[in-house]
Amino acid sequence: MGTTKSEGDAMNTNTRCPRCHCELDEGPIMYRCNHCRRAVYAADLENEYVPREPVAA
Repeated sequence: MGTTKSEGDAMNTNTRCPRCHCELDEGPIMYRCNHCRRAVYAADLENEYVPREPVAA
């Protein structure tokens, strides 16, 4: 069987903790940092979506 991309690979969706900059888990409304045990609401994060540059066909 071939490998498939997960949904996180299609878009860069990894979010970082504002305190310790470790990767957050759970979501999409509330995230948790396993390192510093902080709960962060998605509305409080800077996560601007930047689309890829178009590829010529």
